[in-house]
Amino acid sequence: MYKGIALSVMASVVFGVLYIFTPFLQPLNSEQTFAWRMLATLPFLTAFMCWSGDLKHISSIFQRVLKQPTFLIWLIISSLLCTTQLWLFLWGPINGRGLQVSLGYFLLPLVMVLFGCILYKEKLSSWQLAAVVCAVLGVGHELWRIGSIAWETVYVALAYPVYFFLRRRFGTDHLGGFWWDLCLILPVAFYLGFVYSDSFQLIVNFPHLILTVLGLGFLSAVGLGSYILASRYLPFVIFGLLSYLEPVLLAFASMALGERVEPGEWLTYIPIWLAVVLLVVEGVLHLYKQHIQQKALEKNLEYYKDRIEK
Repeated sequence: MYKGIALSVMASVVFGVLYIFTPFLQPLNSEQTFAWRMLATLPFLTAFMCWSGDLKHISSIFQRVLKQPTFLIWLIISSLLCTTQLWLFLWGPINGRGLQVSLGYFLLPLVMVLFGCILYKEKLSSWQLAAVVCAVLGVGHELWRIGSIAWETVYVALAYPVYFFLRRRFGTDHLGGFWWDLCLILPVAFYLGFVYSDSFQLIVNFPHLILTVLGLGFLSAVGLGSYILASRYLPFVIFGLLSYLEPVLLAFASMALGERVEPGEWLTYIPIWLAVVLLVVEGVLHLYKQHIQQKALEKNLEYYKDRIEK
């Protein structure tokens, strides 16, 4: 559990850094940036898998495809669900739609909690239930305020839960499955990077892009790799609620890039930030309770050890 929590927090922090990182990729547009992100992430992800011990899953999926060729259809669907989200993540801040995308990440945990409760029969603690209520208030206010919801928000909120649910259903909820997600989209990445546009010439003309693209690949591999591993180690409800850290960081990153929260939007963000605080408080109390229990256990062990020695 703690390993999954640490991985989820690390992924959220890295995603926040990536959001701020996007302006340094100019003059690449969103399609070119997506192409180079895919091309640069796969080598770093492979190295990350060597470190985590997940490299064996690549060949195991390949063996499944050889035995059951129709399994490739699922891998293609999985790749599309995953990589279109990765494209949207970069497209948003580049095209001034960062807050719409970040709102989708605000709504995403609620949908994942719903998936966990309905499909996996997972239960909410009192703190988690209070966090969900706060989040519902925030998201509900935003829907009431604007009278509609942006397509970017809907896609982020719905596609990711379906993606993670189907990964568990088809047994690809590990880094090997994610590696194939990126590998299968490489033809599209090559087309966007070298046929649709001459982005290589841009990189030659702007040498700083070489280090920037490498940094993009490294951060993407660490962030996405941690996120995928966290989804495997955590229950669906906990994984969904922990995802609230990411939209908070994305909102701050969007504001750092020049976007502003309008006065009427504060009633959207404040309840959601409060939901994050409630989850943090629950985590701290849980750690404190475990610390007390550990101390009591050690004290009892010392007591019985003394009794035995006497």
